Amino acid sequence: MLVISIQSQVVHGHVGNSAAVYPMQAEGVTVAAVPTALLSNHPHYSTMRGTVLDAGLVADLLRGVEERGLVERATVLLTGYLGSPTIAGHVARFVATARKHNPNLVYLCDPVMGDDDLGVFVADGLTDIFRDQLVPLASIVTPNQFELELLAGTKARDTAGLLTASDGIAHGGRPAVIATGCTLADTPAGQVETVLCANGLMTRIATPRLPIRPCGTGDLLSGLVAAHVAKGTDVETALRRAVEGTYRVLERTLQAGADEMCLSPMAAQVATQPD
Repeated sequence: MLVISIQSQVVHGHVGNSAAVYPMQAEGVTVAAVPTALLSNHPHYSTMRGTVLDAGLVADLLRGVEERGLVERATVLLTGYLGSPTIAGHVARFVATARKHNPNLVYLCDPVMGDDDLGVFVADGLTDIFRDQLVPLASIVTPNQFELELLAGTKARDTAGLLTASDGIAHGGRPAVIATGCTLADTPAGQVETVLCANGLMTRIATPRLPIRPCGTGDLLSGLVAAHVAKGTDVETALRRAVEGTYRVLERTLQAGADEMCLSPMAAQVATQPD
């Protein structure tokens, strides 16, 4: 059970691989983590240090992943924040080659581009690469509601709109679309929904909306989906388990009064969970 995870890394807080790797490992999954950026913290702080990595360095790391035979061993390939169009181009070529060498590889694309709070926070050109190159390669795509609308070019604020937007980025039933952080016209007050759209069917999973908004919840959820799929679970069951795990982290974060997600007790927690 190996997941290759290509996304950012931060010193403080939990976004990108800093949100996804430990929970995947706590689920018993081996992770090969490839960084695309090394930053002091996520951009919701008043300052941020560090940098998006040199595209040549990321390409070299991906070459090393290939040389170690990790593509052939992997069950899931996960991508998140990619940093620059040049990095995204290298990643797109890596994903296409990986799927040729390992046809059973599940590619989970988390198209990290923005959110309702900050709008688009990635470089010009990245949205086009996600839409035109990466999403068409994906088995599963996990945009938040804002990113789904950006990819589809249409509103997704009710069930009809969300289905239309999901169908707009999925061709022939692939990829399965998991829309995160959704508030739809008929979402009950005080709740937030995660919605799976696959083959014209919609599965809605609602949880209470807690009075906190730590960053990285989408990265955590995508990582947990990847981990459960890597262990052989179907997408809907993997999503339900990922939502449950993410909500438990948010409950613990609220109880601790923390600004960043409290991930540390996850290993003991998942050890008691049945597969």
